[in-house]
Amino acid sequence: MSHPSVEKIKLESRRLRGTLAEGLADATTGSLNFEDQRTIKFHGSYQQDDRDLRDERRRQKLEPAHQFMIRIRAPGGVFTPKQWLGMDAIATTYANHSLRVTTRQTFQIHGVIKRDLKETMQAINAATLDTISACGDVNRNVLSASNPQRSQLHAQVHDWAQRLSAHFKPATRAYYEVWLDEEKVTESGVEHEPLYGDAYLPRKFKIAIAVPPDNDVDVFANDLALIAIVDAAGELAGFNVGIGGSMGASHGIKEHYPRVANIIGFVTPEQVFAIAEAAITVQRDLGDREDRKHARFKYTIDDHGSDRITALMQERTGFTLQPARPYHFDHNGDRFGWVEGEDGLWHLTLSLPSGRIADTEGRPLLTGLREITRIHTGEFRLTCNQNVIIAGVPATQRAQIDALVAQYALDRENNAPSALARAAVACVALPTCALAMAEAERYLPTFLRVVQPLLDKHGLRDAPIVLRISGCPNGCSRPYLAEIALVGKAPGRYTLMLGGDHRGTRLNTLYRDNISEAQIVEALDPLLGRYAGEREVGEHFGDFLHRAGIVALPPYPTHVRVDPAEGR
Repeated sequence: MSHPSVEKIKLESRRLRGTLAEGLADATTGSLNFEDQRTIKFHGSYQQDDRDLRDERRRQKLEPAHQFMIRIRAPGGVFTPKQWLGMDAIATTYANHSLRVTTRQTFQIHGVIKRDLKETMQAINAATLDTISACGDVNRNVLSASNPQRSQLHAQVHDWAQRLSAHFKPATRAYYEVWLDEEKVTESGVEHEPLYGDAYLPRKFKIAIAVPPDNDVDVFANDLALIAIVDAAGELAGFNVGIGGSMGASHGIKEHYPRVANIIGFVTPEQVFAIAEAAITVQRDLGDREDRKHARFKYTIDDHGSDRITALMQERTGFTLQPARPYHFDHNGDRFGWVEGEDGLWHLTLSLPSGRIADTEGRPLLTGLREITRIHTGEFRLTCNQNVIIAGVPATQRAQIDALVAQYALDRENNAPSALARAAVACVALPTCALAMAEAERYLPTFLRVVQPLLDKHGLRDAPIVLRISGCPNGCSRPYLAEIALVGKAPGRYTLMLGGDHRGTRLNTLYRDNISEAQIVEALDPLLGRYAGEREVGEHFGDFLHRAGIVALPPYPTHVRVDPAEGR
């Protein structure tokens, strides 16, 4: 059976309403029809099924175990204690008793069945949150720097994330009608979409804001990268602008590649909305609507040339970009433990296993964080590396927080066997992601146990090496920026990628293809040995691999991002 194209579905969806209301009311199946499965993404949800149960249910002549993943729109990743408790209640009432911190700085919940979907959405609304544009061919969740140590600057940047997210929300009222029973507008489904037009964008669009020297949002992995520039007085002067980052790729297809954003200039705060809107509308008008795998902004830029796209963006804004200003990144990870902010408040970053907040044997994360929420007077910040910051803690409350952290074994920093384990990132993959070719989240603990003896053998327990695992080449865990990455190829087999840098400014490259765990260990052992014996002072693993000639720059367009401050 042939299905209509996604472009046709969008055009005929009555501004993202489709037949969702009718499909939700159909109790004869746990599924939505093909068209509505595409439309519901714009409402922040994906239909999935438990792939572990597929074969058994097929043998029993049952439909797959359909369920829904729901993603929250949370620009900047900040949640109040009340919102946290609301999400906790939703996870335990409707979902699989877990919350998952994503690499886009927000929560996902998994395992919601269709008959509970509307109630879940209404519970999210009651928690003063929503899921609008968390998925779909629109601007997605806007990222901003997580570490609130520089209090005033981070507050400004977080505010920009909020404003950009609100500015680029679709105009349609479909979300409110379908989920919140808002009264239908006149000629429902015919509203004007001044930004997105009739067919929205060709594919998703992602924006991130970084605050040097931290690149904790992996800013160069985004369609639009904004790098905060501070003037001599410490005030926000504006942003360097980058375009065309994206992690998506395909195994064995050279035309589908990851790309880091290339810097095109500098804008003042007053120019941010205009330059962001120009990027989105150029992609709307020129992006590929025939081949969805070739539809991201990076391909539009590479097909037309970065200079041409930049000129079009300037033409649409009515101003010329200023030259990019100097800046410097030190790293793209999180800083674990307590840090004091400029305002005298304290912030505690906890390392979470693949971002999964659940009660497991010996580590009741969900319960422990719930108990902290009951006494916490500040906020929670989710990071793009799948961790959580208990932020805004008065000095007088630190001991109480520390006691709960110890009681519920929440602090993996002191227990993790290595720096690599503490900072590792993995996507969800099996059993719920339809695209997964291999395990990622469920495999990460096993791989960490397997690689630990190598780190101990070579004295690298404390070496901060960036490891990421992805279940497929679409790259949700941003594997192509890692110093070591495993990209799923088939059950139990991965492509080994090496040579990203510690600042998130350089892509890695393929080192071994379609190999097993034993072959991965065999490949890494001598490389880690050479690194331990031959590295220079302060040299990171990815940089060593390049200096030693073990890996070369990848053959992708604009494959390396150079900091203007470094004069290279």
